[in-house]
Amino acid sequence: MRSEGSHTEVFVWVWLPGAVEPVVAGRLTAEGSRLLFHYGQRYLARDDAIALYEPELPLRPGVLPLRSGLSMPGCIRDASPDAWGRRVIVNRMLGARGASADTGQLDELTYLLESGSDRAGALDFQHSPTEYVPREADPASLEQLQEAAERVEHGLPLSEELAQALQHGTSLGGARPKAQIAGEGKKYIAKFSSASDLFPVVKAEFVAMRLAARAGLNVATVALDRSLNKDVLLIERFDRVLASDGWQRRLMVSALTLLELDEMMARYASYEDLAERVRHRFADASATLRELFGRLVFNILCGNTDDHARNHAAFWDGQSLRLTPAFDLCPQNRTGNEASQAMLITGAERLSRISACLHAARHFLLSRDEAIDLVGRQVRAIVEHWSGTCDDADLGAVDRTLLRGRQFLNPFAFEDLEGDAAHLKTLAEAWRAGAPRT
Repeated sequence: MRSEGSHTEVFVWVWLPGAVEPVVAGRLTAEGSRLLFHYGQRYLARDDAIALYEPELPLRPGVLPLRSGLSMPGCIRDASPDAWGRRVIVNRMLGARGASADTGQLDELTYLLESGSDRAGALDFQHSPTEYVPREADPASLEQLQEAAERVEHGLPLSEELAQALQHGTSLGGARPKAQIAGEGKKYIAKFSSASDLFPVVKAEFVAMRLAARAGLNVATVALDRSLNKDVLLIERFDRVLASDGWQRRLMVSALTLLELDEMMARYASYEDLAERVRHRFADASATLRELFGRLVFNILCGNTDDHARNHAAFWDGQSLRLTPAFDLCPQNRTGNEASQAMLITGAERLSRISACLHAARHFLLSRDEAIDLVGRQVRAIVEHWSGTCDDADLGAVDRTLLRGRQFLNPFAFEDLEGDAAHLKTLAEAWRAGAPRT
C-alpha cells in the first residue's frame, strides 16, 4: 500500500570493504508495487566498485530486473527494518495510533529512509546522491531504551527524547524489542524482555547461545545485563570492525536472499537448498557445510523452532560468501512434544527430529557416522555445561526445570532413533531423568 506523501526513490549508499565512509552506489525507484535498482555511472567507473550482491545485482548499467517472485531486490530488503523496527517507526510517525496502525500504511521506501543508519550490513539509504547525512541518535542508557521499548509494546506515544533514543535500533531485524548501544570499542544489539513473554526468553537465549559455543559452533558473543528489573541480552555485532580511522561495515545477505525468496515464499526455504548454495558459492564449503549442519542440529536440541531464513546470513565481500556467526538461537515456548522447524530440513520434512538431520547429512557432505558423532558431541556439551551455563544466567530452579527436557533435549527430537543412533536417545533420557553423566 502506498501511503500519502510516500517516496518514489531513494539513493543507496554502501561501505566498501575496508572503508569507514560510504559512497553512493545507485538508486532504488518505485514503479507500481515494485522497487527497481540501478547503479550510478560514477559508481560503475570506480576501480574498487563491487556488486551489492551477485548474482542478484551484477555490476552493469541500466535498471536491473528483479528475481522471479520478488517485489524488490532481496539484498536491499535485508537492510530494511522488520516487525519491531516498523512498529517503532509507525509509533513515531503516527503517534498514539502506533498500537493499532497497520504497518502497511507506510511504504517500503519510507521505512528505508525513516529507520536508523547503523543498520545490519553495509548499506544505508538517503534522499541525496551527493550528501550523506546519517540518521543517528544521542547515546541513551539501557533504562531509557527499555522504557521506550515498553511504551511501543503497549501502543503508547513516545516523547521526542524517547523516540530519539529508540531511533537507532529501528533498522534492526526481528520481532522482539531491541535497540543498539556502544561501549569500549564495541557495538551491541540489546534485546529486551517482552510483556508477552511466557518464560524467561532473554535468559533462555543467553543459555542457548553459550551452549552452542561450547558445542563447537561459531556464534555471536553474548552477555546478560539488567534494566528496570528486567533482563537484557547484549549481542556483540559481528558486522562492524573498529579500525584506527573509524568503523568499517561488512556487507551481509540473508539466507532468504541466497535462496531467492521473499517473506511470502519463506515457508519453502530449506536447509537442503541452502546447503546446495554453500557447496557451489561459499568459500571453504566443506567446513561451512559442517557448521551449517551443526546449527540445524543445535536448533533442534535447544528447541529453537524459529530458525527461519532471515535468521541465517552470510558475509559478502564482492567475490565470495562466508557464513556469519550464528545468532537468534532462541528456544521457543513449547507445550507438547511434537514440533516443526521454520525451515524445511530435506524434501518436505520439517519435524524437529534428529532422525531428519541424519537423513539430510549427505547434503552437507557428511557420512551418517560423522553426523551421529556431531550430534553426540552437541548432546554431551549440553549435558556437561548445562548447570554452569544456567549459573552464569542466574537462572532459578523453576526456570531450569521448565527448560530442561521441554526446550532443551525434548524427547520428540530423539523418539525414533534406533540402531547406531539409539545411544543418543539414551543419553538424553538419562539427563532428563537427572542421572549422573557417564
